[in-house]
Amino acid sequence: MPIIDLHAKNPLEDGRQSVRALRIRRGVQLLLTEMGAAHVPELTLASGRRADIIALFRDGSIWIVEIKSSVEDLKADNKWPDYRDYCDRLFFATLGDVPQAIFPEDCGFIRADEHGAALLGEAPEHRLAAARRKAVTLRIAQSAAQRLYAAELAGIELPE
Repeated sequence: MPIIDLHAKNPLEDGRQSVRALRIRRGVQLLLTEMGAAHVPELTLASGRRADIIALFRDGSIWIVEIKSSVEDLKADNKWPDYRDYCDRLFFATLGDVPQAIFPEDCGFIRADEHGAALLGEAPEHRLAAARRKAVTLRIAQSAAQRLYAAELAGIELPE
């Protein structure tokens, strides 16, 4: 019996994620892990907006990756510029059948699928102020710790 079961709940259950988005998310998370970043999906920011993936690197830099599963998904989204206030670099990630040319040029670009991802366009750096960096870093740490605790509780069976 595992103490921690990180796969106990199906992420499709809440209705916010499509299968396409989860394929992108998995590939981006593999890439970020290879790059040495700690990352948290679906993190609610102080503004109330929810970042698809937020990554914290060893040097303290913070990236947000906004997942777009289709052309329509990008066209329907007008909130993504708000994420700049919470990261040093902002990226879009999508699948191979969505054209790179439709994405904003002032953001980074990641091509992904469930097996991995490739960073095809660097994002310009907009360094966070120290107070904002501390607040975002604490939010990442608290969220990750709370999720780990919840996963642990879900997986523990106490003896009678």
